[in-house]
Amino acid sequence: MRMNINNSGRKIIVDVKKTSFLGRGLGLTFRTREARNLLFDFRRDTMTSITSFFVFFPFLAVWLDSNNKVIDAEVIKPFRFMIKPSKKFRRLVEIPLTKKNAKTVEFFVGKGKSLNSL
Repeated sequence: MRMNINNSGRKIIVDVKKTSFLGRGLGLTFRTREARNLLFDFRRDTMTSITSFFVFFPFLAVWLDSNNKVIDAEVIKPFRFMIKPSKKFRRLVEIPLTKKNAKTVEFFVGKGKSLNSL
């Protein structure tokens, strides 16, 4: 599935896999770095926290409102206990830091930052 994401007036299209109910509980846990980008779509705005315990690689978490506008984005390192955005959100996209996702990650974290420096 492809989705449009709006970030400060700029737009990007990201390939994502929508998670099932069970998939929402696991996310990238126990997956490899080559996992697909995951979309968590909630029925209403929430402040649900995420964890990166048993995620063995860094990933980009992008929290979105109901119009796919970015609320917050953060590079998450492995084995962090609780991560929350600054505001309520409707959707969350988890993007593994891979060469395939380099342009997408650069869109959110800024130009000139390499995946190795994150």
